[in-house]
Parts: sequence; C-alpha cells; structure tokens
Amino acid sequence: MKTSRRHFLLLGVSAGSALALSRAAFADSTNLLSETDPKAQAVGYKEDASRVDKAKFPDYAAGQTCGNCSLFQGKATDTYGGCTLFGDKQVAARGWCSSYSTM
Repeated sequence: MKTSRRHFLLLGVSAGSALALSRAAFADSTNLLSETDPKAQAVGYKEDASRVDKAKFPDYAAGQTCGNCSLFQGKATDTYGGCTLFGDKQVAARGWCSSYSTM
C-alpha cells in the first residue's frame, strides 16, 4: 500500500495531538497540592473536607469545600483546580483549608 503525503500528514497531526494531550494530563497530575506541603499545612489543607479536624478548625462548617470557595479557580465540575493561595498547584474540589471564603 502506498502512503500518500496527505495520509502521512494526518498521522503526524494525530500523533502530535495525542502527545500534547498526554503531556498536559501528566503536568496536571504532578501539580497537585500535597497535604504535606508546608504551605498546605500552614492553612490546614485537607484533600477531603470530611477529614478536617473540627476541634482545631472550629470555623469549618459542613458543606464548605474548595470547589465552592471564592479562591478556587476551577469550574464547578472540576475534580481539581487552581487556588489563588497556592500558585501553580491544584487543589481538590472536595478539599478544604482555613482560608475558605465565600465572597
């Protein structure tokens, strides 16, 4: 079978797109904020708001999550998103920290 120039170019574009998408997915997973990060520890960040120490953080209220905080930069449907507190790190939408704000 003879490969045409057009077919070759289409294969190259498809492979390039797949590579770019896999790089983006890899980059996103490496930028997740860890609970052990010093900045995260300073504000009591938890990836799951149900694990917040309510004795240590009495301002926490059920239903507060990063996903509905005014500092969260993701969409309501995102599992992870940016936060103005943590620069390029992504926080869990179901997470929580003491800087929670509803402005």
